Amino acid sequence: MNESEPAYRVLSGELRREIAAGRYRGGVRLPTEAQLSEEHGLSRQTVRRAFQDLVAEGIVYRVPGRGTFAIESDGRYLRQLGSIEDLMNLSADTTMRVIEPLTRRIDVDVASRLRLDTDVVYRLVFARLHDGVPFVVTTVFLPQRVARPVLDAPELQSGATSEHTIIGLLEPHLTHPIGEAAQSITVGAASPRVAAELGCAEGHPMLRVDRLYSDTEGLATELAVSYFLPEHYTYRVTLRRSGR
Repeated sequence: MNESEPAYRVLSGELRREIAAGRYRGGVRLPTEAQLSEEHGLSRQTVRRAFQDLVAEGIVYRVPGRGTFAIESDGRYLRQLGSIEDLMNLSADTTMRVIEPLTRRIDVDVASRLRLDTDVVYRLVFARLHDGVPFVVTTVFLPQRVARPVLDAPELQSGATSEHTIIGLLEPHLTHPIGEAAQSITVGAASPRVAAELGCAEGHPMLRVDRLYSDTEGLATELAVSYFLPEHYTYRVTLRRSGR
């Protein structure tokens, strides 16, 4: 947990993960404000703010006199992202399956995006699954200095499945923690490999998300290029006014 993160966001994140894991399916009511306040040692106002965020995100709805309930999804994986911690917490309710392990290669374009002095990079390809259903294929590129400590990690070998994220595995080995993820979102087409892994037609419209991670000193640590299957994925971002 980020100690500087507001308490209401920590609580809303915990409730969001419990909802995604299916804890409140079938009309099961979420704990009341009073229960959460006592359990977490928070004020009622803080708990109320957490609920307000979840309502605004379309994750829960409130019924006066009855309580707060999770909104049943349509089968898509819903992810709310607003911080580096949210990206790391993808492991809370998804599984990573490695398609190609880390391999050394020469890639001038990727090396340029990673702002490297050399053209040597390491590449990893994996799929991420929710409830056993794959919804994204991601290709990760790492600088040699970042890849070297995790080359033999069992979670990154071909065919390995785990409840991890790449940045979660990398960060303990970094000199400085990850401080930023610069993201771009476009539309792409499913390549033959992506189509085979996600069970769609080649050329199928995909949501392409590129993320360039940097540490707190500004050094690039990872480039991730992901192709999401729109039928199985909903992406949501909350924008807040600065200084509040």
